[in-house]
Amino acid sequence: MAEEAVLGFLEKNELITDSGEFAVEQGISHDEIVNVIKSLNGFRFVDAQDIKKERWQLTAEGKTYAANGSPEFQLFMAIPQEGISRVELQKKLGDSVFKIGCQQAIKNKWVEMGKSQVSRKVAHVDDNVKAMLVRINDGEAVSQEEIDALKRRKLISPQIWKGYSVRKGPNYAPKRRKPATDLTRENLQRGDWKDLQFKEYNFSAKGLPAEGGYLHPLLKVRRQMQMIFLQMGFEEMPTNNYVESSFWNFDALFQPQQHPARDSHDTFFLREPSTTKMLPEDYVERVKQIHESGGHGSRGYQYDWKRDEANKNLLRTHTTAVSSRMLYALAQKPFEAKKYYSVDRVFRNEAVDRTHLAEFHQIEGLICDRGLNLGDLQGVLYDFFSRLGMSKLRFKPAYNPYTEPSMEIFGYHEGFKKWVEVGNSGMFRPEMLLPMGLPEDVRVIAWGLSLERPTMILYGIDNIRDLFGHKVDLSLIKSNPICRIGLQ
Repeated sequence: MAEEAVLGFLEKNELITDSGEFAVEQGISHDEIVNVIKSLNGFRFVDAQDIKKERWQLTAEGKTYAANGSPEFQLFMAIPQEGISRVELQKKLGDSVFKIGCQQAIKNKWVEMGKSQVSRKVAHVDDNVKAMLVRINDGEAVSQEEIDALKRRKLISPQIWKGYSVRKGPNYAPKRRKPATDLTRENLQRGDWKDLQFKEYNFSAKGLPAEGGYLHPLLKVRRQMQMIFLQMGFEEMPTNNYVESSFWNFDALFQPQQHPARDSHDTFFLREPSTTKMLPEDYVERVKQIHESGGHGSRGYQYDWKRDEANKNLLRTHTTAVSSRMLYALAQKPFEAKKYYSVDRVFRNEAVDRTHLAEFHQIEGLICDRGLNLGDLQGVLYDFFSRLGMSKLRFKPAYNPYTEPSMEIFGYHEGFKKWVEVGNSGMFRPEMLLPMGLPEDVRVIAWGLSLERPTMILYGIDNIRDLFGHKVDLSLIKSNPICRIGLQ
């Protein structure tokens, strides 16, 4: 019906000037008319031009005042000739109407507000605000000054109306016939193929592009990191367990229970299930002993170790929790040297900013063998970071609860022309390794860094929220170049 109305009108007239007015004249929904115009325009039966009109509509507050009167008018009318106390007037009108009404009525010089008494200053007032709101609601014109006054009070808001003006297009016909796309056997038998209008072939049209999956920059750099570890003879640790117990995440790493990292401001603890039920009891007892009174030449931390604290479940704060599990499993067998690595997600209760998120990826490597020392650690770090494109390294002493000695790693960035911190490293303490059951001459060297920081450097991204999270522009995923490791 709408299509017949549009095409039929244009058969006798040059132009539909306004689709809204046309819809009213024809008694058809404007949405239906718009849908038909878009379809006809696509097939060039008509040429449509956009029309946009700004209209004003009442806000919820404005509708209330249009029905009940403005607060200042309500307040004025509620004041008897002899006046009324402020408390009684407020009770009569309600807090909201009283507050707004007082402000506007005083501004209009309608009332006089005493310390305890409110009285009229004029005998009669007109509710111009209500009158203006009613006129706008009825679609009548109001002055710009009146609109500005209502806008300031947030009683009206703009509404953009969209419609079309329409004229005949190059393919105009009084009635649209759907073009046939195929010549069928039935058409030939009936002989109606002579009267069919066939859809034109576009021999230069390109087919749909073959869409494939795209790799996120983090995945590309992650894969390159994995290849470096594999080239160096490392094997990957299973890191598919985001939830850990405090025991494996902290206690097994000789991190005291009063350490600030265990505070809920730094760690996400689980509400359900809140505790773990599976821990190796003999190992737990040895860890408890080393924390409370030491051993193997250590004094421990000299405090009462609590099993309840160790049982708490949390989102792991580092993949070193997985390293502690792997080393414990290694200690239960005849010893053999191992090289392990992992690249996976960890969680910290961080304040989100341009360089920090509450979740990120940690890269970790460790080597477990007899007689390792700090020189071995530095040599492996030079090998690892040179493969990333950083051959100039510096080391700064640092503190970690589970490594001693510990070192922060700095690399010279040729692009930035300065030294940047690229990771942390150290040798796992005997207080962590010996309770596991590892031989006394076994040493473990380890290091870690984030995945996001080198990725941001490689791809020139200065805000981590543009790389990871719900604000990432999907075009970044499709258009980012191949990852070429080499941070210079």
